Amino acid sequence: DKKTVIVFGSGPIRIGQGIEFDYASVHCVWALKKAGYDVVIVNNNPETVSTDFDTADRLYFEPLTTEDVMGIIKTENPFGVVVAFGGQTAIKLTKFLSDNGVNILGTSYDAIDMAEDRERFDELLEKYHIKRPRGVTVMTTDEALDVADKIGYPVLLRPSYVLGGQNMIIAFNEDDVQRVYGNHSCTEY
Repeated sequence: DKKTVIVFGSGPIRIGQGIEFDYASVHCVWALKKAGYDVVIVNNNPETVSTDFDTADRLYFEPLTTEDVMGIIKTENPFGVVVAFGGQTAIKLTKFLSDNGVNILGTSYDAIDMAEDRERFDELLEKYHIKRPRGVTVMTTDEALDVADKIGYPVLLRPSYVLGGQNMIIAFNEDDVQRVYGNHSCTEY
């Protein structure tokens, strides 16, 4: 009797973007099958290899929402689930799944949160004396300007909880900082 593992794909993505998530998900499925698991893939993107009917043992062509995912988990009763290869869509399910007692295989919710939360990540690097460029988390335009003056330009403005450098900006002066915060809410950076 094989143990079942569910792999969550990335869901719909823009054309030409995110194909690396499908590639990683498919290779995860193949590795799990080779290791002797019964593998289920959940992905509702029709343009991916992971949604080919012969990739996994079973395919659920369903949205990656908490309600749909929990329904599948109740039906499949898996040994565990893999979220690490589905990009931000799958990763955002991790806390919910963990809070609901679902066994996360691979990277835990806490490790994902630590990697995405700039302050927690910086504390980890500090704990192990790992050198890196100085960084500060700010919540307002004034805080961003104060920090930029202290650190010195250019500064990298990057929101927390994103992958791939989305919305990352290099500010060379005060006007650049003002322009970024003028176009986004302060909580986005």
